Amino acid sequence: MSLTKRTATREGAAAVDAYLASQPSHMRAALQKLRKAITAAAPNAKQSISYGMPAFKVDGRPLIWFAAFKEHCSLFPGPSAIRLHADLLKRYKTSKGTIQFSPDSPPPSRLVAKLIKARIAEIQNARRGR
Repeated sequence: MSLTKRTATREGAAAVDAYLASQPSHMRAALQKLRKAITAAAPNAKQSISYGMPAFKVDGRPLIWFAAFKEHCSLFPGPSAIRLHADLLKRYKTSKGTIQFSPDSPPPSRLVAKLIKARIAEIQNARRGR
């Protein structure tokens, strides 16, 4: 496979569609809700596959990732968004940059929007050199 063809298959909403289609139905449903919440919170973000996971980018910079695993799903907003909203994330298992959740209980859209807002602010501040 050529580099161009390989790159083309890894980009865009179609690649995310393919990722979601490959997941078991209970995982797919949770991730589709998450994707919808991310898209609503960051309508101008570009979708792709990065590190083998669905990803969203803003101004070419990584915004957030999500993925299905054997026993759980994860959202990867980065460490600063998790620290900022630690009080809202108490019901989830978290690590430095990851939020784990069961497929039957994805984070609510309002929480996803807050995480996205924090990440966008972080990206904008980094662009300004702050």
